[in-house]
Amino acid sequence: MHEMSIAMAVVCQVEEAARAHGAEGVETVTLSVGELAGVVPDALRFSFSLACEGTVLAGAELAIEQVAGRARCESCGREWATGVPPRLCCTRCGDSRTRLLSGRELGIATVRWAEGPQRARALEEL
Repeated sequence: MHEMSIAMAVVCQVEEAARAHGAEGVETVTLSVGELAGVVPDALRFSFSLACEGTVLAGAELAIEQVAGRARCESCGREWATGVPPRLCCTRCGDSRTRLLSGRELGIATVRWAEGPQRARALEEL
């Protein structure tokens, strides 16, 4: 399950940013995940919750923004949604010389830092 290694990498990066910004906690981490990135969103959410335990991200929510796969034909210029599994041959002329425009993204889009008193109350409830 590579979702756990992804979750751990995200937690490490956000922890570094939290230290650099003096943040006491994290409310939400939003990831951009392409539909062709090979990531199972539910497995990533589960792994994220485990990876956050004992860190400044404990209790943080993971939001996932799905990025649709899109391709463009190098011959005729047509663009189309690739779908899953991806259709990578041109839907107009049938050429296989295509360029994937989107759908493989995997990155941190935003982080919402927790407010001090709110974070303290949330930790007490745990």
